[in-house]
Amino acid sequence: MANTLLMPKATAVWLVDNTALSFDQIAQFCGLHPLEVKAIADGESAQGIKGMDPIITGQLTRDEIAAGEKDQNRRLHLSEPKVRVPESKRKAPRYTPLSKRQDRPNAILWLVRNHPELKDAQISRLVGTTKATIEQIRERKHWNSSNLVPMDPVTLGLCSQIDLDIEVNRASKGRDQALPTGDTLLPAALTERLQPEQPARKSEDDELDADAVFAKLSALKGKTEDDQDH
Repeated sequence: MANTLLMPKATAVWLVDNTALSFDQIAQFCGLHPLEVKAIADGESAQGIKGMDPIITGQLTRDEIAAGEKDQNRRLHLSEPKVRVPESKRKAPRYTPLSKRQDRPNAILWLVRNHPELKDAQISRLVGTTKATIEQIRERKHWNSSNLVPMDPVTLGLCSQIDLDIEVNRASKGRDQALPTGDTLLPAALTERLQPEQPARKSEDDELDADAVFAKLSALKGKTEDDQDH
């Protein structure tokens, strides 16, 4: 970026008020017309503008001002900036090679099938496509639908795994978690309360009682046979 004067009119106001430089010198340094500088000096112009000291801003040195005051024909030179600010470059749209552009529909199909929670805007950000194309692939109205094969956009190099994870996490926020299907383990808190059913065990008293009953029956049977013999 070329070295240019900051706030030229405010600088001119300060130079008029604080130096003995000629109108032509101030006009040349600030990029103004000499008559405009004269109007500033006469109070007809820039009345609401506060003067800015170019020495404080590092755009002019005291020695340069002194040299100009001694020689009315001398042109003032802007000081070199102490810090170089790189020119801002306009960020061009991301270029996608033709081969990868042909894989976009496959990547969109993969995203639609594997991450149905993603919105069209999120898919568009990931693979650089349009909402119309996404809608066509969702509804299988794309001109090449019969030949599309789901392909991971990360593998294709259309987006990074980090970008994909970020979009999936955003889309998943606020959604109800799917209930588990099939056989699953019960929580430990529940299993601790459940005790397995134990088969009933006969106590020794029950066994003794049974033996006593059989013995009594045998005694009665023997007594009956003796009565019949008599």
